[in-house]
Amino acid sequence: MTSLRLWLGAAFAAALATTAQAQNAPGVTATEIKIGNTMPWSGPASALSTTGKTIAAYLDQVNEQGGVNGRKVNMISLDDGFSPPKTMEAARRLVEGEGVAFIAATMGTAPSSAIAKYLNSNKVPQIFLISSASKWNDPQNMPWSMALPWAPNYLSEAKIEVAYARAKNPNARFAVLYQNDDAGKDFMRGVKEALGPDADKAIALASSFEVSDPTVDSQVLTLAATKADVFMIYSVTPRACAQALRKAHEVGWQPMRFIASGCANKATVMDPAGVDAGKGVLSLGSLKPYTPDPKGDKAMQTYIDFMKARLPALDPNNVGTLYGYTVGEALVALLKQCGNDLSRENIMKQAANMKNVSLSLLLPGITLNTTPTDFRPIKDGYMLEFNGNDWVVVSEMLRGT
Repeated sequence: MTSLRLWLGAAFAAALATTAQAQNAPGVTATEIKIGNTMPWSGPASALSTTGKTIAAYLDQVNEQGGVNGRKVNMISLDDGFSPPKTMEAARRLVEGEGVAFIAATMGTAPSSAIAKYLNSNKVPQIFLISSASKWNDPQNMPWSMALPWAPNYLSEAKIEVAYARAKNPNARFAVLYQNDDAGKDFMRGVKEALGPDADKAIALASSFEVSDPTVDSQVLTLAATKADVFMIYSVTPRACAQALRKAHEVGWQPMRFIASGCANKATVMDPAGVDAGKGVLSLGSLKPYTPDPKGDKAMQTYIDFMKARLPALDPNNVGTLYGYTVGEALVALLKQCGNDLSRENIMKQAANMKNVSLSLLLPGITLNTTPTDFRPIKDGYMLEFNGNDWVVVSEMLRGT
């Protein structure tokens, strides 16, 4: 009888603990965890939705295999048209109407910024948002927001590329084309910090452009007139990257060229720019370049098979789909690390304590690592070069700071 009483008491205590835990875990039941997402399913940025399609397809596959820790992952994705006010409206609906556990993989710096204050004020995790802006590494002021970029953040990316260029030519002069927003200014800041006291002398000219500008031709012509040794193209919009490469080629300017990691996309940048214009361009990356014939790379073959089976209409040689697959893997890894404690507090705690988390499409040696004082999951990368047909790795791993 004493043993029975002890057993019943333990069972009752466990039931109370489970009930209390459930009350502190919105969006979670014994069989499901509900997460929210916004994506530009329509509008001028709808091409970016390939990432959302890939994340959703990856989670569908995980659910068919039993889910995560016995729970299906139900991602509710709403269209924001890449419009910050619409992102705010969608986030409120997801949190207050749908009661999601957290928000994941919102697309873009501006849309994600629009909802960051709301989510942080309400202590709702904003996990693996899609932006490489350095502002997301701010655990003191935004403890509930964390990005998962496809390479080191823009600030670190620029520093690594400047160091790479100076290793090739210590006396190089730099011409910089940058987007006139937070992303472009991050890049510009990285260039200046990397050059240090030499910045004023080493930067031949920096020219900005607006995302709404129909072309960047006039800026490129002005930059080309400097005859700088290095041309850095810092845009997160494929059109501007393609135009800059093409115009520099048309006027016969042949410096060492770098494009932002988000533009290292054959389909949306290199093909429109033209093979001759794009050949030899460099970019920093942390994801494996797509290879149609993996030759022993089981992870790449698994990705190719996944795309053929689940998203046959999409091009697997698109950084958006490669990246979406990686975000799906990262979300599953995080949920596994949370175990059965899916309270918002523990989800954020685990996101801030990732240690050497491997994802199948990251380049060798690169793993996810975060701490409560450093929210950058990826800090290192490799230099990639476009060889006229595709991107290839041309360096050892380059360490970020």
